[in-house]
Amino acid sequence: MRMRWSQNAHTHTHTHTHLTLLTETLENMAVMESFFLLFSSTTMLLATVGILLALYVVFCSVDDQRKEPPGPRPLPVFGNLLQLNLKSAHSTLCEYGPVFTVHFGPNKAVVLAGYKTVKNALVSYADVFGDRYIPRIFNDHIQGHGILFANGESWKEMRRFALTTLRDFGMGKRVAEEKSLEECGHLIKMFEEHGEKPFDTTSPVNYATSNIISSIVYGSRFEYSDPRFTNMVKRANENIHFSGTASIHLYNMFPRLFGWIKNRQLMLKNNEITIRDVKDLIKHLKETLNPEICRGLVDCYLIRKQKEDDSFVMDTHFSEKNLIYTVTNLFAAGTDTTAATLRWSLLFMAKYPHIQDQVQKELSTVVGSRQVRLDDRKNLPYADAVIHETQRLASILPTSIPHKTSRDITFQGYFIKEGTTVFPLLTSVLHDESEWESPHTFNPSHFLNEEGKFVKRDAFMPFSAGRRVCLGESLAKMELFLFFTSLLQRFRFTPPPGVTEDDLDLTPSVGFTLTPSPHKLCAVSRQ
Repeated sequence: MRMRWSQNAHTHTHTHTHLTLLTETLENMAVMESFFLLFSSTTMLLATVGILLALYVVFCSVDDQRKEPPGPRPLPVFGNLLQLNLKSAHSTLCEYGPVFTVHFGPNKAVVLAGYKTVKNALVSYADVFGDRYIPRIFNDHIQGHGILFANGESWKEMRRFALTTLRDFGMGKRVAEEKSLEECGHLIKMFEEHGEKPFDTTSPVNYATSNIISSIVYGSRFEYSDPRFTNMVKRANENIHFSGTASIHLYNMFPRLFGWIKNRQLMLKNNEITIRDVKDLIKHLKETLNPEICRGLVDCYLIRKQKEDDSFVMDTHFSEKNLIYTVTNLFAAGTDTTAATLRWSLLFMAKYPHIQDQVQKELSTVVGSRQVRLDDRKNLPYADAVIHETQRLASILPTSIPHKTSRDITFQGYFIKEGTTVFPLLTSVLHDESEWESPHTFNPSHFLNEEGKFVKRDAFMPFSAGRRVCLGESLAKMELFLFFTSLLQRFRFTPPPGVTEDDLDLTPSVGFTLTPSPHKLCAVSRQ
């Protein structure tokens, strides 16, 4: 038994030894398998890292080719709002380079500054920078109709129609000249009613310029005492002013948070009333329409619309909404900027009496006491230079109406994505220190050569350029020349009694357009 046990014990020991060896072998195999797995995983990891590094290098090289314009670092949500003065955004934006990025809250935009950059974008790349960015405040009610805040085929059709019709009604020709001279007479009478006492030029100048576009659009002018007309002018000017205020900027950036703001509610209310008035005017013209005679743009539109309806034209853009917003666009644009420029010119004359002296001396020598005509412009170079210098220094539309890129583009070394909002800084063009001898002072010599003859300047771009250039440019130029020279021929403009020229404030009133701050002038008869 002992021997058997001993043999069994020996066998057990031998078996145990084999089991131990087997276990060690298995463990070694597991270790080696783990090693190989680890080696394989490390290799895969290194390979992955290598691929990622290679991709990073590739993408970095692509980014170098597609780098976006630089700009101040934005904060989350707020963007660059804390670095901008929303009451005078254009002045803040002029501080950066020719092409740069700025964030208005969560909305990214590219700003173009300086004559060469702006012209290059709007003219050389007109197809890319020719679309319109539509701020939320205008999209709320216009919704792509009309001319100013529209894109695509509808915009093309409405702009083409408006241009053709304005030309047919003598924009820049004798017919429009007669309308402007007639309106000059009404404006002069209104100035004379103040009997050389101080008065605010805002309302009468607004009524006069508005009546020019009204006579072309509706076929007749309005009396200055017509309450519907005066309220339409007032509402148009209010909406243009409100659209440039800080509160509306905030609404455009954060519509869900600031939909309650007062200025937005006022703009919507003004628009609602104006649409009702325009519909009434169109209804009256439609009831008295003669298909053989066009009294104005509305008649031409109604006749065109009727022809397309009778011919069952599919997808026509000649809808009632397009008519309403085309009319309101022309009415507002044809009133505000021209009136603001004319008011600036009178303020500058009171501010700089020695320049007013030269204008009136030239008028007396060339024209005398007869009515100024458009043909006189070539013989009145100094007066023409003063008008141009007024437009340059006042810079009525400092940021232009914002544009939008129609496709991706690499512009002046920077990549700009399709659909990017673009602000061409017109004020940076009109005040470009590399283009103007004294960009920040009122200097008519900017537009005169050594012989005193008028010279055109390439950097004179108050009407913008490219596809979105102001379609009423020639009409506005004619109005400004005839109104300014007719008024300077009849009156001498001075500050109110007790106020010196130095006291006259040239700080603009904040709004979408830059208008003179509230002030009064005296119109002293020269006869």
